[in-house]
Amino acid sequence: MSTATQPVEAAGTARPAPRWWRRPWVGPLALVAVTFVVLSIPPYITLDPALSRVPQPEGFPAHYPLLVAHVLFASVAILTCCFQVWPAFRRRYPVAHRRLGRVYVVGGVLPAAVMAAVIGAVSPFGPVAQMSNVLLAVVWFGCTVAGWRAGRQRRFGDHRKWMIRSFVLTISTVTNRVWGVVWGVVLGPQLATTFDGNEGYLLATTAGLTTWLGWVIPLLIAQWWLERRPKRALPRTGARDRVAA
Repeated sequence: MSTATQPVEAAGTARPAPRWWRRPWVGPLALVAVTFVVLSIPPYITLDPALSRVPQPEGFPAHYPLLVAHVLFASVAILTCCFQVWPAFRRRYPVAHRRLGRVYVVGGVLPAAVMAAVIGAVSPFGPVAQMSNVLLAVVWFGCTVAGWRAGRQRRFGDHRKWMIRSFVLTISTVTNRVWGVVWGVVLGPQLATTFDGNEGYLLATTAGLTTWLGWVIPLLIAQWWLERRPKRALPRTGARDRVAA
């Protein structure tokens, strides 16, 4: 074989796909998502408002049915997004990726976001939490629609970026719980002092901090990650030697 064809072959050689263990976050992410859904759904599939973890606001009887529907649709979004962000799954099963993507968008995020905006506007946890919940629902809806449109238009670079934002907002319901524990530990001992024994004020403060930090910080981190400048890969020694030859 002539040396003239060797550089072409070297340049055109496909890089081997990274093994699954080089994506160490995939397994823990799936485990967290499944565990969260398994622990979240049971109180709502009974259709018993007394078991709801969110108090029923006065004067809005549709709150509980909308809450149940939101939980179910959001669970679909959480479970399907784990497959959507799994690089090996996208690469090996592109048809399944597209079909699950439709489920994620149409059967998960969009109805869950609409219902989140409605029930979030009447949240019993105070006006700060209400504003956060409604804004989160709007941004979640918008990022998902933008990602879906970019994919339909075959703008796959933009599709990836918007869907990463959508994914982060989907998982923010998990980080929200983490912040709830943190602020409960920090603010709980201050009930008798800072909050003058007012448990409602303590709950509203904790909920306000939790709801905002639960999605804003992950979204900012995702945006930083998307805008970072990747390191330029140096050519491999073997490839340089073959080209030089």
